[in-house]
Amino acid sequence: MKLSNKLLFATALMASSAYAQENEIVEPVVEAASQINDSAAASQQKINAITNEIDSKLQTFRALTKEIEGLGVYNNQLSKQIANQDEEMAALNAAIDEVSVIERQITPLMLKMIDGLEQFIALDVPFLPEERSERIASLKSMMDRADVAPSEKFRRVMEAFQVEMDYGRTLEAYSGIHTIDGQERDVEFLRLGRTALVYQTRDASRQGVWNKQTRQWEELDSSYRTQITKGLRIAKKQLAPDLLMLPVAITD
Repeated sequence: MKLSNKLLFATALMASSAYAQENEIVEPVVEAASQINDSAAASQQKINAITNEIDSKLQTFRALTKEIEGLGVYNNQLSKQIANQDEEMAALNAAIDEVSVIERQITPLMLKMIDGLEQFIALDVPFLPEERSERIASLKSMMDRADVAPSEKFRRVMEAFQVEMDYGRTLEAYSGIHTIDGQERDVEFLRLGRTALVYQTRDASRQGVWNKQTRQWEELDSSYRTQITKGLRIAKKQLAPDLLMLPVAITD
């Protein structure tokens, strides 16, 4: 019995000694493993942080790449627009140069047109002398003004020509002063286009006609009184248009 107890004690003592030796060997291993795990966890966190940072930078890179691509397309479009604008500017500059040339050419032309119109009026049947002379004077004054555009000047000159053209196909009655036997008399003039120009005093006692050949006024006898009165009333729209018997000078 005592031997058995001694054997158990020895066995226990050996087991205890072996356990102690095992602990001395395992604990450093476990501690090292724990440190490795801690180090691995820390490394994993760093890896995760780096991965997140890389992902973020990658997304930023992709966004910047798309933005750069978009800017490239936009710049390309702008380049085309700038090239088109350059072409338009070149065309505009050429047009401005052409306008300057035309303006230099058209100004002498307008002056010649005004002079020609003035000569035409001087040689024409002498109706509305003051109105037509004032129109010519206005055109000459306008040509000296720098605040009137060449286009407006040309329009006014052409308008004056149009007015003179219209005189040739209209019937008109107007009042005026005419010298008869050395005395100024208040008369009514009747113009039939440029075919005939006659006058009649207010009391219808005197009447006359402009002779294109002699370029003088000639008195008419009383036989024309009724026809002239009728023509005046037609021109004033007091009578319907009708046939008139008036003297007409025949020109070669």
